[in-house]
Amino acid sequence: MNVLNMKTFHVETERLLLRELREEDLDGMFALDSNPNVVKHIGIPPLTDPQESLNIIQNIQQQYIDFGIGRWACILKETNEFIGWAGLKKETKLSELGPYNDIGYRFREEFWGKGYATESAKISLDYAFEVLKWNEVEACADFGNEGSNKVLQKIGMTHTRDSEYEGMPLHWYKITKDEWLEIK
Repeated sequence: MNVLNMKTFHVETERLLLRELREEDLDGMFALDSNPNVVKHIGIPPLTDPQESLNIIQNIQQQYIDFGIGRWACILKETNEFIGWAGLKKETKLSELGPYNDIGYRFREEFWGKGYATESAKISLDYAFEVLKWNEVEACADFGNEGSNKVLQKIGMTHTRDSEYEGMPLHWYKITKDEWLEIK
């Protein structure tokens, strides 16, 4: 995928529109990452300045340029509201084994428990294997983040190992293209 395509990118599920992150998502991103409950299991303090959210959006936009992929804004189709982000990225930091193809998601607290993480993760795996032609996708979740660990298992990922990153204990998961095609 080239940068031009990222600027017009979108995929839809029954309830969600996933599209490229834009600066207009700033208020939603700040609401997301300034909530202590949302960032509790990811090893960062809650954001206190909207400029920090703008920096995150711009970093993700740079990933679109550098790698042709990055996290997507999740928009609730019913209300056209930014409820979080989900999707794929080339991760270079978290794994002691080196860079990998990552899947992730983060939603505003009021949207937890409604299946949006699972819904967005499934369409993300479709995209990873069908469009990007990746052979495998990995993810990690903090030991204490029960919700995220359950989502990764629910979408068919298999626990592969445990590690620690900056003092945070992580469960690691993986799914291959063949495994995804079998359960899809």
